[in-house]
Amino acid sequence: MIIDTIDNLKKYVGINPLFADVVEFIKNNDLNTLEAGKHFIKDKDLFVNIQMAKGRTPDAATLETHINMIDIQIPLDGEETFGYTPLEDLPKAEYNAEKDITKYEGMAQSFVTCRPGMMGIFFPQDGHAPCISPNSEIKKAIFKVKVM
Repeated sequence: MIIDTIDNLKKYVGINPLFADVVEFIKNNDLNTLEAGKHFIKDKDLFVNIQMAKGRTPDAATLETHINMIDIQIPLDGEETFGYTPLEDLPKAEYNAEKDITKYEGMAQSFVTCRPGMMGIFFPQDGHAPCISPNSEIKKAIFKVKVM
């Protein structure tokens, strides 16, 4: 897991070559004005999903992991807290290959809050519980980046 500012995303391009495309997309597009829904950047290997998500309490947020995709999650209109539990500490659970997601019962071990201008990067080994907020809805961008 990486928590940082969006301005520093360029420092992480060595992790995955598609991160450079995310940096370029953010430079050339205003995430706040993009229409809700999926915007494909490199076919299914890289896209951004702009969504209005329901705000949840820490105990109601669902921990999840992905095998094939890295999440770069960016809150757009207010703070968003992310729960975190390393994959090695999560119980066995059923993987949905079609949606590339495993969901887990229970509450995250720790929490970190991002403001607009910040991001959370979640790798396959990072159990994360997004959308924790006192607000009823959160506008956010989720870049889905294929694991290389």
